[in-house]
Amino acid sequence: MATDLLEETDIETQTINTIRFLSADAVQRAESGHPGTPMGLAPVAYVLWKRHLRHNPSDPEWPGRDRFVLSAGHASMLLYSLLHLTGYDLPMEELKDFRQWGSQTPGHPEAHLTDGVETTTGPLGQGFANGIGMAIAERLLADEFNEEGFPLFDHRTYAICSDGDLMEGISQEAASLAGHLGLGTLTYFFDDNDITIDGSTDLAFTEDVAGRFEAYGWHVTYVEDANDLSAVDAAIEEANAVSEKPSLIGVKSHIGYGSPNKQDTAAAHGAPLGEEEVRLAKEALGWPTDERFYVPDAAREHMREAVAEGAALQEEWEGRLEEYEEAYPEQAARLERWMNRGLPEGWEEALPTFEATAETGEQMATRKASGLTLEELAPEVGYLIGGSADLTGSNKTDVEGRADFQKDRPEGRYFRFGVREHAMAGISNGMALHGGIQPYAGTFLIFSDYLRPSLRLSALMEQPVVYVFTHDSIGLGEDGPTHQPVEHLMALRAIPGVTVIRPADANEAVQAWAAAVTRTDGPTALVLTRQTLPTVDRAELTTAEGLHRGAYILREATGQPDAVLIGTGSEVQHALQAARQLEEDGIGARVVSMPSWELFEAQSETYRRKVLPPSVGARVSIEAGVTQGWARYVGPEGGAIGVDRFGASAPGETVMEKYGLTAERVAEEARSAVKG
Repeated sequence: MATDLLEETDIETQTINTIRFLSADAVQRAESGHPGTPMGLAPVAYVLWKRHLRHNPSDPEWPGRDRFVLSAGHASMLLYSLLHLTGYDLPMEELKDFRQWGSQTPGHPEAHLTDGVETTTGPLGQGFANGIGMAIAERLLADEFNEEGFPLFDHRTYAICSDGDLMEGISQEAASLAGHLGLGTLTYFFDDNDITIDGSTDLAFTEDVAGRFEAYGWHVTYVEDANDLSAVDAAIEEANAVSEKPSLIGVKSHIGYGSPNKQDTAAAHGAPLGEEEVRLAKEALGWPTDERFYVPDAAREHMREAVAEGAALQEEWEGRLEEYEEAYPEQAARLERWMNRGLPEGWEEALPTFEATAETGEQMATRKASGLTLEELAPEVGYLIGGSADLTGSNKTDVEGRADFQKDRPEGRYFRFGVREHAMAGISNGMALHGGIQPYAGTFLIFSDYLRPSLRLSALMEQPVVYVFTHDSIGLGEDGPTHQPVEHLMALRAIPGVTVIRPADANEAVQAWAAAVTRTDGPTALVLTRQTLPTVDRAELTTAEGLHRGAYILREATGQPDAVLIGTGSEVQHALQAARQLEEDGIGARVVSMPSWELFEAQSETYRRKVLPPSVGARVSIEAGVTQGWARYVGPEGGAIGVDRFGASAPGETVMEKYGLTAERVAEEARSAVKG
């Protein structure tokens, strides 16, 4: 019956309707999801994937592939249908298990979970920024490794975005930077269907989208009907021919296309159509109404041509790579190392060592030590590339000899992200996802709030982005409470998968960078001071390499410890001073430097109990941030010194003293804890 119904239908229409109804059926079976956008945009996705996208379903990690980003991640079934039909390892059973426990088809696409998904999307605007990062990475690698006759990196990045993507601020930040950089390998589709969850976009979104993107420096074109395959194809050809600008293709579509009662309404956006409405939509488009998850053999064969085509494309690329390896063996070896983020042999020798601060010697802010470390480390590692959100001088993130990456300067290896913290982080995620780059991104710790959603996705996607957060506390001083972070350390620690490191001195800052570049499965946040700190005398105390264990005994008590003093960052110096005061009173005090909770929790229970022995209940922590959470380490008999209110505008030393972040306060709390 199904075959008879479709025998008069051309193969392209069959395939497009297959995509539509795989999506509608999966959402209906799950009793949740977003069927409307896949039904409306199926023709656009078909033209892109069938006629233009260079990919190999048999090897989703092939470096030469084009990248496809579904920024409108709520339309995930559109992507899953395409992956299944073109031959990725996503069997029909996974489509039937859409949004179910343990499936590879979660409600929104997840890059670390499903083959063929380039990035995790759903929070609107994120994929938009990620795609720009991918295009930047392609340009960087092309400049670094392409040679005449060997265009190893010449692929494109495509994305589908929605009205919601374009409303979110991150997309506006990212689009502005993409236009400035002239990223001509970028082609985005704007699904102009006039509908959001609340109803018509006219409720809140009446701007001239084309005019805005033209002002950003994008090439803009428009397709009046998403179902006009020739017009879609021509728009893609036109966009791909523009080499000096990113391109936006606006496409007028109908959300829930084919649904007699819900097309062009909010009812088709974020909920199943309903069994009867799905049946009516199938009837309206000439699709078998008694079939679920129906794929005509002809449509499957038509889309599965991507397997052989992709294999041929990859074989050609790999042949080119083999010739490249013969012609440029040293570059080829370096390329392999970059793509695997493999540290060069002896890289640790580039790490500086800082002399201890003498009684009257120069002190050093950890941001400065970080910058000096980066100066030595980045040239050795090569693929460690990043920049700052208009705070280069403050973050110390530039590297001598590295020019700025600009439209006419692809050889630049330093990024001026502008005052765009959120886009900076989203773009950095895209650079990391592309492969071949480990990005770093700098700003003030207070502005981690501006990029937190992207940092959270760094963790969810397990991407090794390095965040360089300076001006880490009330100790920054005169700028006052608007710029003085207090809750931010705990807020970062609350994100699963983020390793937060707050070094106590210059040499811990060096080891913090060493930890960051050796981490491959998630982001690292380096939290650094503006104010200068003494560099600990490691000849008398413990080596800074203890940082890699998260917490370590920096100074041991004389005899058995009566108290344990725990400090992070700039407050470790006060714990050391307090320990000396307590020793004069006959109280043995161990000092523990705890730069990273996450690294400490990864250690064995034996090690953790050795550093923080359960037999010593008198414990005092000191950290220039909220005390929430410190009870896990100081216990019921201990105390936590911190900042549980906003800061104040005054010189940093004054603010610290007024807030009780002093050695005297630590010693006083320890005495009370010992006495019980």
